[in-house]
Amino acid sequence: MTTESSKHPHPPLSQQKRPFTVGVTGGIGSGKTAVTDFFAGKGIPIVDADIAARVVVEPGKPALAEIEQRYGSEILIDGSLDRRTLRTIIFDDANERKWLEGLLHPIIRDQIILELTHAESRYAVLVSPLMLETSQHELVDRVLVVDVPESIQLSRTMARDQMTEEQTRQILNTQMKREQRIAMADDIVDNSGSMAQLHQSLDKLHQYYLSLT
Repeated sequence: MTTESSKHPHPPLSQQKRPFTVGVTGGIGSGKTAVTDFFAGKGIPIVDADIAARVVVEPGKPALAEIEQRYGSEILIDGSLDRRTLRTIIFDDANERKWLEGLLHPIIRDQIILELTHAESRYAVLVSPLMLETSQHELVDRVLVVDVPESIQLSRTMARDQMTEEQTRQILNTQMKREQRIAMADDIVDNSGSMAQLHQSLDKLHQYYLSLT
């Protein structure tokens, strides 16, 4: 089931030439990849904030040098960022998480803008788990939330990532609450059913987005 509203207008993209942009977000285990795979199959370019986040900390990038300066060489493995160690640091210390977010979020935003500028299509998709928690929502014209009950989030994530329920709940607790996310959505797609049902809903949204461009 999809819902559409315009009660949450988003700032227009800057004057750089970019296509109409749909932001796809949702909690862990909601099925964002299944949604973006559908749009990609329709020829819609996908800009992935998680990939952008990895690009900006590649060896030789200024952000990686700043992270190494703060945490020492033990934060690196063969010159690359040790994500597991960094994840442990920021989960255990809210101040360190805020420092890292302050460093990376503006750089990730710039990388996303660059990739959107290069997209050539009627519309583009930006997928990000933290779209509504950061200023990334300002880069899109509509927010599409992929929604499932928390029980499905837990079971899918535990099976996919081989995590315990406690570990999965810890991640869920760091994310925006489901009700908040839904309240900020322009469009909602229910991904608790079959893949065929999901694709049927997404096809309607795809046609709708084309009508807006």
